[in-house]
This record gives sequence, C-alpha cells and structure tokens, in this order.
Amino acid sequence: MRSRVRGGTAAAVLGALLVAGCGDDGAGTASRAGRADAAAHPVTVTDCKGAETTFRRSPEKIVTSNAAALELLLRLGVGDKVIGTGFPPGKGTFPAGLDAQAQQVKVLSKTVIPKEKLLGSGADLYIDTFSAMKMGGGTGDAPTEKEFEAAGIEHIYLKSTACAARRSSPMTDLSAVEDDITALGKVTGTEDRAEKLVRGMRKKVDAVQKAVGSTPERERPTYFFFDYDAGTKQPTAVCDKQVGNAVINQAGARNIFADCDGAFKKVGWEDVISRNPEWIQLAVRNRGSEAADEKAFDEARKWLETNPATKGLTAVKKDRFLRIHSERTTIAGVTNADTVEKIAATLHPGKVD
Repeated sequence: MRSRVRGGTAAAVLGALLVAGCGDDGAGTASRAGRADAAAHPVTVTDCKGAETTFRRSPEKIVTSNAAALELLLRLGVGDKVIGTGFPPGKGTFPAGLDAQAQQVKVLSKTVIPKEKLLGSGADLYIDTFSAMKMGGGTGDAPTEKEFEAAGIEHIYLKSTACAARRSSPMTDLSAVEDDITALGKVTGTEDRAEKLVRGMRKKVDAVQKAVGSTPERERPTYFFFDYDAGTKQPTAVCDKQVGNAVINQAGARNIFADCDGAFKKVGWEDVISRNPEWIQLAVRNRGSEAADEKAFDEARKWLETNPATKGLTAVKKDRFLRIHSERTTIAGVTNADTVEKIAATLHPGKVD
C-alpha cells in the first residue's frame, strides 16, 4: 500500500477514510476557519485501491470534475476555493442559495476537462467523480498520477460513485454518500457543516426506514428508473452498485435491475417488459426552469405511452409515474435523501408523509 505525505496542499478521497485529529466549528470567519483547519489536520485518507495519503492543511484551489462535487463544496461553505469545474450545472439547476455562486465558477469544460487544461489549472486538488466509470470517452487521455504529482495536484475521488467497480457488495444505503460528505468536511475544515448535512440526511432516511424499512422484499413495489436523457433506443439500467439503487432500496421499493452487477448497464426493452415495473421514474436532467422540466417530463411520459414496446407496462397503464430529476437519484449528494422521501411517500401513501 502506497503512503504519501503532502505538506503544501491538501486533499481527500471522499469516503471510507482514515482520519486523524478533530475539527472546530467551521463557522466561516477567517479566524474560525483557520482554527478548524489546524485542529482537523493532519488528515490521512485512502483512495479506491486503499492507498493512503496524509495532508497537513486544507486545499486552497480546487477543481471539480462535475457538478456533484461542486455542489457539496458549496453546501460546505468553501465554494470560494473552487477555481474551475467540468460538467457545469445549468443555470437554475442548483437551489437558489447555491445557484448564483455556482454560476461564478469558471467552466474548464462542458464535459470532461481536457488533460492539458486540468494540469495547467493551478489547482492543488482535483475531485474526480468518475474514475472507473470511464466518463472520458473520446475526450482525450486523463492525466497519470505522476503527471498530477508533477503539477502539484492531488487527485482524489468521490468514492460513492467513482469506486463502484471495486465494491464487493451492492449499494443498498446512503452510508457511502455520507462518508463522502464527512471526509470532505474533514479536509476543508468544515466538519460541523458536514456533520449537520449528514444528520439532516439521516433524519429523513431514518423516518422512511421506520415506516417501510421492514417491508419484505416480495411486498415492495417494483421500480424502474427510466433515464430518458440517456436515450430511448436502448434503456440504461441502474445497477446494484449505483447510488440510485441505494435510493430506491431505502425508499421501500425494488429496483427491477438490482440483479445487474455494476453501476450502469445498457439493457433491452424486452428486459424491462419481462420485469414489468409497477412504478416508473421519469428521470430527466434538470433543465434550469420549471417549464422546461415539465416539458421534458411530459416528453418522457408520452414516449412510454405511445411506444408499442412499453405502453402495455403495468406502470404505464396505471399512470404510475414519478417526476424526479435524474441527478437527485444517481449522483451522490444531500438531495439523495430528499429523493428517498419523495419515492417512499408516493409508493407508500399513508405510511410516509
């Protein structure tokens, strides 16, 4: 196992970590932030392979691979340290309190950040949401770890999403997401804020679990996450090691593709038909306005209702649709708990408010 100590920069692989020290109150003033940082560090964290890295202070210039890590940093109150991002959030896609700040972050790429631009960004920390998900496609080679090191950039991951391929068991709860938030709080000296976010998530999910968590598997409604934006020619299944599987499970439902090993997988409509879901989530990406969102949801529904292969599904015939943005389900974040609540309240009326 590799072990490194970096004194000039800071980073963390977000989740399943080893931590030394304890934080202060992370209150936001310069003096308090400084005390929190000093108290929280040094911090030792691990990556997807278990390699350890120790950091003596928190990062000052952060680049995020996409909007997921960016939103977490904004919620922790360190958005001023983010100097760039890939896959930027569209205007209006973040909550009102975060959106204006998010729009001020420099966009290094609308998709995967090119290698040269990332290495030359001046960052001391790059938070990678993808890793083994291989989101780069044809956008060019990702930097090697030696190249990151030469540029003075720590390369770390949101483990709840990036390390899916290395999980030995299905993701059935949100503990990995909570670990990501806790770890990021440790690294940035905002432990109290991170703990508050995690407590809020747990309060919501625990209430749902108290109401429907004991429902036997065979009695749980079957559920299909219809990723409309991923294309309709061949549906994309949310598999057992994806955050969405945990969200669906915690809501007291059965993911019809929970037997699929991995994060995402292209399947056939015949597979969906044979499993005949009782409920379907119309999962579309946030368009930035309520009107645009509703139009996209309507399009997804109309496609299911008019397509010969899907119009006979139980969920379609019984008008059992949920309109929930895909990001709130399959991208790790605080809103995963809100999605658990919404799904549970819809599928289990009278048991969950």
